[in-house]
Amino acid sequence: MYDIIAGVVIGVVLGTISGLIPGIHANTMAGILLSVQRALLVIAGPAALAVSMFSALITHTFLDAVPAAFLGVPDADTAISVLPSHRMCLEGRAGEAVRLSAIGGAFGTAISLPLFAAFYFLLPSLQGYIDWWIGIILITFAGILILQSESPEWSFAVFMVSGILGLLTFRYSWLSWNTLGDSSFLMPLLTGLFGISVLLHTKQGKMPLQENNGVSLLMRDIAKSGTAGTFAGAVVGWLPGLSNASANAVLASVFRIEKEGEGFITATGAANTANAFLALAAFYAISRTRNGVMVALSQGDIPPVTTLLFAGALAAFAAYTLTIFLSGSASLFSGIDARKLGFAVIGFVTILCLAFTGPFGLIILILATMTGLVPYYVNIRRIPCIGAVMLPVICWSFGLL
Repeated sequence: MYDIIAGVVIGVVLGTISGLIPGIHANTMAGILLSVQRALLVIAGPAALAVSMFSALITHTFLDAVPAAFLGVPDADTAISVLPSHRMCLEGRAGEAVRLSAIGGAFGTAISLPLFAAFYFLLPSLQGYIDWWIGIILITFAGILILQSESPEWSFAVFMVSGILGLLTFRYSWLSWNTLGDSSFLMPLLTGLFGISVLLHTKQGKMPLQENNGVSLLMRDIAKSGTAGTFAGAVVGWLPGLSNASANAVLASVFRIEKEGEGFITATGAANTANAFLALAAFYAISRTRNGVMVALSQGDIPPVTTLLFAGALAAFAAYTLTIFLSGSASLFSGIDARKLGFAVIGFVTILCLAFTGPFGLIILILATMTGLVPYYVNIRRIPCIGAVMLPVICWSFGLL
């Protein structure tokens, strides 16, 4: 029991660090743990290593809402939800955005645990059919995103341009320094499409007084959003190549959740956490690794699945508590010049991209920012920019990559 608790504590600390620093993912922390595994094995044993990796992943899914709301900087999981979160920050409701995401994560945890059993026992027998249909499923999701947009023509154009940029990024990822691991090249791609392109249009003026008045969503709306997000995360956790953001965008339409509103933030929080739990189900049931943490887990002694589920639930409780606590720090941004803060964040993430991915990453960051500016000027949402991830996977699913 000692090694499990120790692993959870280590994982929560590392997941908090990765969640709060833009551009660093829980996959990075898993790599760090692998590099020091000999020392960790002496201190706590093999179970602690696996527990700490999974706990870091769960914790990250909660804490990454903080930079998304306060700074407007996305990672792969918060790419689309950063838009309504940052809007709420400019309205003086950044703390509420963080709390809504945390509530969604708690909702996702509660629903994912019983879903885990269903996925674990029922879906392996259907995996052959799922693999065959994956490309068609992805095209269907992309089609729904485009057809339900304000301008399908412009949305298709943005989807294709961002998709081509994604293809180039994946194809030539070996040019990236990959300082933080093999997925580092995604940082400039997503930061340009969903981060800098938003921050460049920050208006002059002081950040409004950040209030701390709980949440405005009714319980039934939270339940609806949490259910939609959990289902999206469950699908993504089992299927390869579909991001939480794109799945959420489609299911938001199905459940009639406003993509620019509070419900979407809650749904994304639920999706991110559900994704982590159901990715673990895929790992144990069919030996598929859906993220870097699962790859890292496969490199060592794997504890019983019940051990990791118990540790994940503990980490989720700790992460929820931490996120709610940090949501109160939004008041620190009151009165700050919004435009200066935006440019300071742009400078910071640009330096990070250059340090972590090198000149290749800087070029991708510039091209992605230019692409991300198009939706603003043609007055459509940025959701089609998720083509940067979806199009490469669609091509891969049909054997074109």
